[in-house]
Amino acid sequence: MSAYRFPKSGRLRGQKKIQELFKQGSSFYFQPFRVVVLKTAMEAEKHQVLFSASKRDFKKATDRNRIKRLMKEAYRLNQHLISSLPNLQIAYIYTGREMPDFAQIEKKLIDSFERLKQYVEKN
Repeated sequence: MSAYRFPKSGRLRGQKKIQELFKQGSSFYFQPFRVVVLKTAMEAEKHQVLFSASKRDFKKATDRNRIKRLMKEAYRLNQHLISSLPNLQIAYIYTGREMPDFAQIEKKLIDSFERLKQYVEKN
């Protein structure tokens, strides 16, 4: 049952870490996400993840929060698919313009995991 947890330590926090991810990380676009990823040498936690939705596209905070909640839940349920990868810092930025449903988010997130695996193999 612990495989489905998403503890606070799994969230990417801190201005320095986030700036480092966006400055040094590689990114790819996987509609409706822009994914920024960086390998880290941390030993404590496996992966640290950040979720974001644009204020420009979703004016209401409730809409942005819903999108981030859907992404977090999809990640929480499927994080075991990337558990074999080395430590990563990942940012998922939702770039779509319409409100998604959970099935869409989950399918695209799982597909993006395959790209993450390719990224790790290449670097």
